[in-house]
Amino acid sequence: MLDSLVQLVGAGHVTDDPEVLVTRSVDYTGRYRGRAGALVRPGSPEEIAAVLRICRDAGAHVTVQGGRTSLVAGTVPEHDDVLLSTERLNTVGPVDTIERRVSVGSGATLAAVQQAAAAAGLVFGVDLTARDTATVGGMASTNAGGLHTVHYGNMAEQVLGLQVALPDGALLRRHSLVRADNTGYNLPSLFVGAEGTLGVITGLDLRLHPAPAHRATAVCGFAGLDALVDAARIFRDLDGIAALELLDARLAALTGDRLGVAAPVAGNWLLLVELAGDTDQTYRLADLLQHVSLGEEPAVGVDTATRQRLWRLREAVADVLGAFGPPLKFDVALPLAAVARFADAAGTLVRRHAPGALPVLFGHIGEGNLHCNVLRCPAEAEPGLYAAMMDLIGECGGNVSSEHGVGSRKRAYLSMSREPGDVAAMRTLKAAFDPTGYLNAAVLFDTP
Repeated sequence: MLDSLVQLVGAGHVTDDPEVLVTRSVDYTGRYRGRAGALVRPGSPEEIAAVLRICRDAGAHVTVQGGRTSLVAGTVPEHDDVLLSTERLNTVGPVDTIERRVSVGSGATLAAVQQAAAAAGLVFGVDLTARDTATVGGMASTNAGGLHTVHYGNMAEQVLGLQVALPDGALLRRHSLVRADNTGYNLPSLFVGAEGTLGVITGLDLRLHPAPAHRATAVCGFAGLDALVDAARIFRDLDGIAALELLDARLAALTGDRLGVAAPVAGNWLLLVELAGDTDQTYRLADLLQHVSLGEEPAVGVDTATRQRLWRLREAVADVLGAFGPPLKFDVALPLAAVARFADAAGTLVRRHAPGALPVLFGHIGEGNLHCNVLRCPAEAEPGLYAAMMDLIGECGGNVSSEHGVGSRKRAYLSMSREPGDVAAMRTLKAAFDPTGYLNAAVLFDTP
């Protein structure tokens, strides 16, 4: 099989070097590790399709990797897999400013797409702090959301067309020059969010948006989480809401101590809110803040430099989370009414199962999408804490995953969010596309 792969993509793009494979078999957090037999880096959609045929015929499992920023061990191999990297499919085509779209390879980074859009006076709707490494193919595979989901939606809303290499080695391309195309099955929707279990996304047609002429940003401090949630209810459905981010003051203290990025206002809970539009948003934001129960005057930024300083607080979170070793991560969406209860109960669970650990909370409060990270959590405490936390999420009416996907870490909890008939239908689709189950076998589904 390795000889066939070398013949196909070239010796420089295939390796079974154990030292290389070890670095490629660990997840983004460094908490979970697997094992792989080879790494192959195809250079075109046709080569990816051919690699899939070779691996299927050889009976080898394949794990697809893009930027390897999965937070649920979605790119960690479990079956001595062939690692199929899309990193060489990194082209970004010319931006169509009339139709506001761009065609890109699945291995293009989010930052590259954002830069191309900005050069054309447009914006791409999804933004993540891992923008320099996250690839748009992986983001589509997990239906990623991010910092501006409250305004633009998840990746599903940005995808106008796809090219996919199917498990049988065929290439499927859904490309249309018009946006209103209701011809037959909506096949792209099958692959967005499928986490690579039905095929390998090789290219995407992405929607771009007009760049707002004006933005106004504020960071507000709250004594209690209930008051912040009430404010989030006011802001989340407004026209022009561009961002609505929750930040635990414990995290802000860490960014201040370790990175020199201190919170601009006091409060146990912080809310970053941004409005965007074609007209000046300053007075509108000020008027809205008058209706919110704040602990003190908010910090407001209208000019670019001030807004960037406020955003730095939120951006710094990613830089500080790993300072205490690999964090234990929970990605969940909750009804807003349950957010405060969850925060209190999650703290109690951490104290019970891992007394020396530190739980911190942040996320996209407009969708109730929270990221609960447990810092300094010892490995021996993880099984009990993980199970208890997932039970709590279910009791609060939450789901198993909001934007990170299920991956391999959460596959045992799929039934939390999907009824048996739903899971059975998904398994039927998986079997139809991938009868032998060799593609991303560790992801999404637990053993029947």
